Amino acid sequence: MALPVSGTEVAPTAPTSEVTAEHPRRFLRAVLHSRKAMAGILILLVLLFVAIFPGILAPDNPYAVSYATGGGSGAGPYAGHLLGTTGVGQDVLSQLIWGTRLTLLVTVVVCAIATFVSMIMGVSAAYIGGLTDRVLTVVTDVFLILPVLPLLIVLASYLTPGTGSLIVVLCITSWAFQARQLRSQGLSLRNRDFLVAAKARGERSLYIILVEIVPMMTSLIVASFLSLAVYVVGFTAGLQFLGLGNSSQLMWGTVLYNAQQGAALEAGNALWALAPGAAVALMGTGFALVNYAFDEIGNPALRPVRRHRVRIAA
Repeated sequence: MALPVSGTEVAPTAPTSEVTAEHPRRFLRAVLHSRKAMAGILILLVLLFVAIFPGILAPDNPYAVSYATGGGSGAGPYAGHLLGTTGVGQDVLSQLIWGTRLTLLVTVVVCAIATFVSMIMGVSAAYIGGLTDRVLTVVTDVFLILPVLPLLIVLASYLTPGTGSLIVVLCITSWAFQARQLRSQGLSLRNRDFLVAAKARGERSLYIILVEIVPMMTSLIVASFLSLAVYVVGFTAGLQFLGLGNSSQLMWGTVLYNAQQGAALEAGNALWALAPGAAVALMGTGFALVNYAFDEIGNPALRPVRRHRVRIAA
C-alpha cells in the first residue's frame, strides 16, 4: 500500500459493492483490448451465424443431386459448385455449411455436460473430503490414465451410430482432467471464513458447493469449458472420420468420412477433403484464441509486455 504524501488527503476505500460493480466493466474493457479475444469471438460469431442461418448461405440443398459426379469420386470446383461435388453429385459447400449447425451443437452440449460433471466431482471431492474425496479422486485418476482414443473407439462401437452416441462417448471421456484442476482450486478455498460461516449457519453441503464455492471459481470453469471445446471439436471429427458416426447426419466429420470413402484426394477433388478439415481447425482456433485471451486477462503473468517509447526531453 502506498504511503500518503504529506499535505494531501487519502481517498476513502471504495465499498465492496462498488468494486464488484466495476469488475464486469474492467473485464469487458480487457476483452475489447485483447486482439486474441476479439479474433476468437469474431470467428465463433461467424460460425454461429452460419449454424443459425444455413439456408440463407448454402447455395443448394445439401442432399440435392447434380449430374456432375466425376465418375463416382466427385467433381472438382466448377461454376455453381465452388468446392465441387461428392461422389453422388451433392454440393460440398452446402454440406459444409449445413454441417456447421450440428457440429457446433454437439461441441457446446458435450462441453456443458462434461464441465458440469467435472465441477460437481472436483468441488465435491475438495470440500467434503474424507472418504468421499478418496473415492472421487480414485475414479478421476482411473479416467485420467485410460487411453482416450482406444476407449472412444470401443465405446462408440457398442453404441448405435449417431449424434446421441457421440455426445455420450465424449462426455464419458472428457471430464476427468478438468475435475482434477477444479479439485485443486477447491482445496485452496476449503477453509475460507465465508465457508466456515456458511457451515456454522447449518447450510447443506450442496448449497455451499453450488452457491458459495462455484461462483468463486467462475473464471476457471469458463477456461475449462473453452479448453475442452478445442478437444471436443477435434475428437468429434476424428471419430466420424474413422467411421464411428452416422454418415447420414451432416457434420464436418461425416463430410471428411465421405471424402475418404470416395477417394477424393486420389481423384483430384482435394477441396472435398480439405474444406471440412479447415473448418474443424477454424472452430478449434476460435475457441483456443478466446481461451488464451481469458488466461491472459485473469493471470497478469501471462500478459504480453508492452513496449512504450520513452521520449527524452532535449
